[in-house]
Amino acid sequence: MDFDGRLLRQVGGFGRRARLLAAASWLPTVPLALGLAAGLLLAATPPHRCRPDPALLPPAPRNVSAAPRGSSCLLYRHPSPAGALEPNSTVSCTRGWEYDLPEAGLRSTVVTQWDLVCSRRWLVPLEQTTFLLGWLIGYLSFGSACDRFGRRATCLFSLVLSIPLGLVVMLSVDYIMFALTRLLFGAVLAGSALSLYVARLELCDPPHRLAVTMGAGFCWVAGELLLPGLAVACKEWRILQGAIALLLALLAAGWWCPSLFLESARWLLATHQLEKGKEVLRLLAEGNGAFLEEDFYTQEHLLGELERLSGGPPLPHYHSICKLFSTRVIWKNSLILGFTAFIGSGIRHCFTRNLAPYAPRFYFPYFLLAVSEAVALLFLCLTVDHFGRRAVLLLSTILMGLSSLLLLALTQYLVAWLVLALSVLGILASQAVAALSILFAGEVLPTVVRGAGLGLILAASTVGQAAAPLTGLRDSHGFFLNHVVFASFAILSVLSIMLLPESSNRPLPDSLREGENQHRPPLFRSTRRRRRHCKDHLPLLSSPSQAGPYDPDSYARLVTATKKMLGAHPGAASRRGAPMLPDPLQPGSAQKEA
Repeated sequence: MDFDGRLLRQVGGFGRRARLLAAASWLPTVPLALGLAAGLLLAATPPHRCRPDPALLPPAPRNVSAAPRGSSCLLYRHPSPAGALEPNSTVSCTRGWEYDLPEAGLRSTVVTQWDLVCSRRWLVPLEQTTFLLGWLIGYLSFGSACDRFGRRATCLFSLVLSIPLGLVVMLSVDYIMFALTRLLFGAVLAGSALSLYVARLELCDPPHRLAVTMGAGFCWVAGELLLPGLAVACKEWRILQGAIALLLALLAAGWWCPSLFLESARWLLATHQLEKGKEVLRLLAEGNGAFLEEDFYTQEHLLGELERLSGGPPLPHYHSICKLFSTRVIWKNSLILGFTAFIGSGIRHCFTRNLAPYAPRFYFPYFLLAVSEAVALLFLCLTVDHFGRRAVLLLSTILMGLSSLLLLALTQYLVAWLVLALSVLGILASQAVAALSILFAGEVLPTVVRGAGLGLILAASTVGQAAAPLTGLRDSHGFFLNHVVFASFAILSVLSIMLLPESSNRPLPDSLREGENQHRPPLFRSTRRRRRHCKDHLPLLSSPSQAGPYDPDSYARLVTATKKMLGAHPGAASRRGAPMLPDPLQPGSAQKEA
């Protein structure tokens, strides 16, 4: 099925309607980004200290204000004899904690709600890990649903589910209820994000694929930058969660209209749903202002040819994720890109840890990460189409690995500004690696398993993101070993990237056979070798496998030119003593010659 070369071009390509649908698919990324990043604010731990306990002070005088206050998790115990003012021991906080809440931002979090500090501080990274586990489950489950029920149905179903789950998160009465509902909430958000990404990718032709994908990435960054301002307006964590649920409800109400979110025509045709595919193509053509020829659905056209070869209207044919495991080239590409996405997301924590001395509480590292993500997306926009997906991914991985190795070996010998510069460079490179790995995977995976395959890649990226909260569970013990492991993986991934095919400006594969036929091009092409290849290439002597598709118009023009040349010199052949050949285009020429 030549979707990009024939069908998409005939319905107007990336015309007015396609551009409108692509821009409309950017808007849901804003509340989705808010839902993912809000966990950092909901579980932010403000500065705190123990509330003083008069029972631990000397009998007289019990001056609470003049007594030593202790640390964030301990109180001073004073001896019982009267007049002894110096403490002789410490005990755990007995009357709760006092929190130094910021003037701008949330005035309450789940930490202050349920006192998740000191001996209970491990519950905060546990909740963050649980939330990321929900995203992982959502990527795996809704990815398979995309290939079975369609991109639009999966997106709308997950959006509708996110509304009640978001409200239940807002109304949580204890920590356990909050953690469990956040897990389910993350799963449905992942389903919406994945189905939108796949539908957006299949809507575009090859020249506009990168720009549309990166545009959605910039909208995601805009949602992350909008979160602190929304927190300032909401003040309370429950109101912030309710505002996110309200935005998702507005999206679900608007995106129920088919004019804003059409089903993927590419997926419909790849799964043999020809009638629905024809209807979507007709809507695209009308919106793009394209005029379809009368024989668009006849037996001579591709759609009619597919229907004729199927012996009538074909039955829908779906592929499960098990088909992905039975392939060789597709599975190899998925493993490599999942590995690079995992490294790009996991090693980022090793760089952000070096920002702690420069961080005024929360906002400096948060804004730095968001801005660096925008810079990484801009870098991909400027380089990927020009140099190719594989070359830019290789360069980004090398920069990420070098920054990590230099920080591992020379941190104690480098000045502070150089450590900060290497950390920022590593953050930029890791974000570029993660974003490009996901785009690359979407372009090399065939349409029939693109949802499930891309769900696996995004699940691997989510496992890498979980490295930060998992390290927090152990109070950062083993951080150096974690950094060494990710740096080693980054160097190993450089070798595996060379085994990938190139997908820049190429049609998306639709069937498993097309995905298996993707070959790895040479990394460097010699100019001399290319010149010799062009010189020795003789079209008339090329093998049938190298020849292009049969073009009857070109053949007719060749026959007409040959006839004119022979007609201009009728006696030239006889004067040279050569027999005259009959004209194959004249039916009676052979009998006359006989």
